[in-house]
Formats: sequence, C-alpha cells, structure tokens
Amino acid sequence: MEVDLTGAVWHKSTYSGPDGNCVEVAVLGNGKVAVRDTKDNGNGPVLAFAPGEWDAFLTEVSVGAFGRS
Repeated sequence: MEVDLTGAVWHKSTYSGPDGNCVEVAVLGNGKVAVRDTKDNGNGPVLAFAPGEWDAFLTEVSVGAFGRS
C-alpha cells in the first residue's frame, strides 16, 4: 500500500514513559492510519492500515489476540 505521510500529525499515548518504548499513530487524510516506533526518531518503517483493517486490528488487540511480552 502506498502511503503519503506528508503533513502527518503523530500522536503518542499519554501513558507512554520517557524511555522511548512507544508507538505513535497518525490518522491520514485518506482515512488510513499509520503507526511507527518512537525509537526510530521518525526514520524507521511505518505500518499503514486501511480504515477497516485498523478497526479489526484494534478489536484483536482489545481481546488479547496478540498476547503480551
């Protein structure tokens, strides 16, 4: 999926600690959602989700489908 991150406004949870083990999320103008790791200082890879994919991902996270480490 081609993703244009120009003008993306990234948000980090207020529950995130200062040690950089966080993710940031940006809702893009086309309805897609982008996610990145804060450890990469904006230079790393980005996961992009279509709106339906994002909803499905959040549902799976909320029921613990991916476990915890």
